[in-house]
Amino acid sequence: MEDIKFDVKNLDLYYGDFQALKNINLEIRANKVTALIGPSGCGKSTFLRTLNRMNDLVDGVRIEGDVIFDGSNLLSSQTDVIGLRTKVGMVFQKPNPFPMSIFDNVAYGPRCQGIKDKKELNEIVETSLKQAALWDEVQDRLNKNAMGLSGGQQQRLCIARAIAMKPEVILMDEPTSALDPIATKKIEELIDVLKKEYTILIVTHSMQQASRVSDDTAFFLLGEVIEFDSTLKLFSNPKNKKTEDYITGRFG
Repeated sequence: MEDIKFDVKNLDLYYGDFQALKNINLEIRANKVTALIGPSGCGKSTFLRTLNRMNDLVDGVRIEGDVIFDGSNLLSSQTDVIGLRTKVGMVFQKPNPFPMSIFDNVAYGPRCQGIKDKKELNEIVETSLKQAALWDEVQDRLNKNAMGLSGGQQQRLCIARAIAMKPEVILMDEPTSALDPIATKKIEELIDVLKKEYTILIVTHSMQQASRVSDDTAFFLLGEVIEFDSTLKLFSNPKNKKTEDYITGRFG
């Protein structure tokens, strides 16, 4: 039996009276990359934020259904939300390093968890930066301000910062949309390496990117999942006419 990381059942989400997600049912496989595609405003980022309860921070949100993660419903009022966000890290569209040193950016989360030992912090920072394919570029300037890094480096730093918390899942909301093609390629190569250790979900507007980096793809439209399949099948032989129209550029 394949390891399922998130089992999403009958998920509905409302912003006030507006229903943003409609009866979502998905099984997200562990240690795979799942791409969420679809036009703007169709619920991809809202769905992504449901998986680490980021929507809790929005006024007037109401959620129904189940998202089973690690054997329990993460939407339950009993869920330790801080603990959940430690296990399910997030990388945003625009790189958002803290205005502090490269070292302190990566060490921030572990320090918040009570790790004070300098040797342990050094190891966490080095390992995280290596995993994020950034160590070779920054190892001799760890005490310099992170804001001095290029956009692509900043995004890899944000990935390192997420990795430092030892998550199980990394959510990426259009992580390369603000980056140039060379930086984008580095992030895509990194995603391929990271999936050996993490389950990754990526929201992307690029069909090419989805087909390059993901194992499975979910096509969202107007708050519904129209089609969900292996990326290869969905792109080469979509079952739904709407999916075909979207991936061939007829709309969206």
